[in-house]
Amino acid sequence: MKLEVTDKAIQWFKEEVLVEEGSAVRFYVKIYGSSPIREGYALAFEVHDEAIDGPVGEKVEKSGLTFYIKEDDLWFFEGHNLVVDYDQKMEEVAYRYPEIK
Repeated sequence: MKLEVTDKAIQWFKEEVLVEEGSAVRFYVKIYGSSPIREGYALAFEVHDEAIDGPVGEKVEKSGLTFYIKEDDLWFFEGHNLVVDYDQKMEEVAYRYPEIK
């Protein structure tokens, strides 16, 4: 499983969510949502100013920010990578789940 965050998504996090340099953004699984890869589950995020707590399954550091997924949430992505991008039409962050080849 590979995590990728585009430059446009990073710009959105900084401008819309006001994530500051040195912060961490955690992507996690929530129940009662929808996603193209797991029925009944969706992906969400939360921002942390403190150090990452617990085992990390995947992590990317880019533009002064840390993006990560905890080890406990990797089951959600089985067979898929995660690309965090910006959807210009919706004006929000968007998730793509390309299959691992």
